[in-house]
Amino acid sequence: MSLHPLLDLANVREVKQAKGFRAVAVEQNGEKLEHLYKQEVDAAPNRQEKGKKYLGVSTGRIPHGPQAGKDDRHAAMAMGGWVKAGGEALELPTGLQLSLVDHLVPLRTAAPDKAQGDADPNKGVEDIDLLGQLSDGRLAVVRVKYLAPEATRGGAGDTPLRVLLSGLAQVAMVDANRASLGGEVEGVTGRGPSEEAPALIIAASPRYWEICRKREAQKGAGWIREIERLGREIATQIGVEVFLLGLELEDSPAWSYEDEGPLLSGTPKLVAAWESGAGKLKPKPKSRGKKADDVAAVIEADPNRPTRAYSIFETFEPGDQITHPNLGTGVVQAIMGRGKISVLFGEDAKLLVHERPAPSA
Repeated sequence: MSLHPLLDLANVREVKQAKGFRAVAVEQNGEKLEHLYKQEVDAAPNRQEKGKKYLGVSTGRIPHGPQAGKDDRHAAMAMGGWVKAGGEALELPTGLQLSLVDHLVPLRTAAPDKAQGDADPNKGVEDIDLLGQLSDGRLAVVRVKYLAPEATRGGAGDTPLRVLLSGLAQVAMVDANRASLGGEVEGVTGRGPSEEAPALIIAASPRYWEICRKREAQKGAGWIREIERLGREIATQIGVEVFLLGLELEDSPAWSYEDEGPLLSGTPKLVAAWESGAGKLKPKPKSRGKKADDVAAVIEADPNRPTRAYSIFETFEPGDQITHPNLGTGVVQAIMGRGKISVLFGEDAKLLVHERPAPSA
């Protein structure tokens, strides 16, 4: 066992198997992952301590053509080049804005030392695909997964659970070094990051999600349900909000190779990873004599309260009816941990952010 238990779990054989990762996901919960997260924070490499920067650091050669197994990295580089060329902030389906700060951000302080083995804090640690800042001030770790529209299969060992776990490990390392990394971000953007835990964004091309669903016996319903559940529990237990998104890139190929590296062919767009309710299984026949107490009570809208427009800067309570620009009209069901609410839109419950501090003028 290395110093990085989340990375160790991400590399378990079953987690890397299309037929096995859902069963592992079922066994995980927010409490277990919080314990591993804290260990990752404690063991995180500290670049500032070694006199090293995080931003603007070259972490490899510039590619001038396609390379087998490197599409994720090249996509991140293309996104980084798009930002440098003046690309604007990206809008998330929740209404938040994501400003990309840098790509392929190093977390290690040195190359892994085989002599140290599992005692080396740099063992297994990879660069952050994209580092960003949300409009509410939180830092955001973005994991990029890319498959071209014509792809017929995904990468070996490349499952959504593995991406989630390895991404959560990177968030923990950013969390551990938030002061030093945040200072560099503020120097670039002029905005200091908030004191909240960073967010995790998994941004994968539509074809990646399609293939993940096609190779699942129930067309993705089972694993989608478990990944969504883990995302909610991670937000509640750890305070790390998880966004599962589709990364739409124009054209195919989506980038060209120039002297300065991969260059996007168009403007990227972030959308929902899948349609609402994709993780639901067909309900089993109702058993006779089922007690009413076994059914979760739904909180109806309080008629004495006016309907309010959703905003991350407002504070909501159970029974409030809100209107969301993308999700429609919903009713707040419960307060879910720090700064989160559960809202029911029709039959779909969504975890939304609220009561964020208003940005300074």
